[in-house]
Amino acid sequence: MKELFVELSDKRYPIYIEKGLFGRLGKEISAIHKGKKIAAVTDENLALIYGEALIKSLTGSGFEARLIVIKAGEQSKCIEQYLRLCDELMDFGITRSDLIVAFGGGVTGDLTGFAASTLLRGIKYVQVPTSLLAQVDSSVGGKVAIDHPRGKNLLGSFYHPQAVFIDPELLKTLEKRFFSDGLAEVIKYACISSRDLFERLSESDSSQSLINEMEDIIYTCCRIKSEIVKRDERDTGDRMLLNFGHTIGHAIETYHGYEKFSHGEAVAAGMHMMTLKTEEEGLTQKGTSERISKLLNKYSLPLNAAAADKSELLGSIALDKKSDGDELNIVVLSEIGNAFLKKIKKEDILRYL
Repeated sequence: MKELFVELSDKRYPIYIEKGLFGRLGKEISAIHKGKKIAAVTDENLALIYGEALIKSLTGSGFEARLIVIKAGEQSKCIEQYLRLCDELMDFGITRSDLIVAFGGGVTGDLTGFAASTLLRGIKYVQVPTSLLAQVDSSVGGKVAIDHPRGKNLLGSFYHPQAVFIDPELLKTLEKRFFSDGLAEVIKYACISSRDLFERLSESDSSQSLINEMEDIIYTCCRIKSEIVKRDERDTGDRMLLNFGHTIGHAIETYHGYEKFSHGEAVAAGMHMMTLKTEEEGLTQKGTSERISKLLNKYSLPLNAAAADKSELLGSIALDKKSDGDELNIVVLSEIGNAFLKKIKKEDILRYL
């Protein structure tokens, strides 16, 4: 089993990565949690595949467990689903001495984590990410949120799990599109912090061949993120580097109502669109955007997803959490493996769209 820790000023929690880990999840949780009840939250698709085994694993380790099922898709990250989830948790009689398990992709993890952070002023929870995007990114670092009609993740908090349990075997039931979706975040980590990972992705035969390397790839991404979060837990400095491609990507998702492009697809387009322009401006090493475009094409990710109405995109970007008054922090690559933050006027983001 691969293991690393997220080190914070007032907390330290583990990330466990191992193929087959799901098979003994209840036992692993019992080692860190001594409460009575566990509410396991998952989406309707995963409930059909793993729901019975998940509850059996928890009850077999002595817990009173209940499965709570939400609708699949980004649309579930809304205030209505948040309230419904809180109702179901309260119907179960959950208390602050109990535990919530977020079993699913980024949507489930964000929604469940936000509910855990706010219900009863905080209930302990663990992340069991099932999508590549969640395993390499959203399950780690304590950012939890739901969407607002005006933008993505605008209602949220910083609330860290007790542990993150990652089983790469769970990726085998992931649709091809959403495996590529997760690879967009892997590519992001490669671009901002690991030339070696970028070369590894470039040299791989196909996304299918990467499956056998997933433990190492997931570990690398989680290590990079945990190191950055340790330096900047509250997203006021270095942690903003993790948002490479996200300023444009989130705006694209919002503009299209979270239906046309997945999160990873929108971020992929955002990374490419941003780098094209920063390379033109001489901020990024020449040839970088071409290298990124080749990698995105290789893994079936879009290069451009600009909207017809750029003023609507600008409205969404104006609410971006990297805003600072009339200015916006954007993430710029100097070269593959190195990135920095640059302040621009909010309206100047239109140059990158």
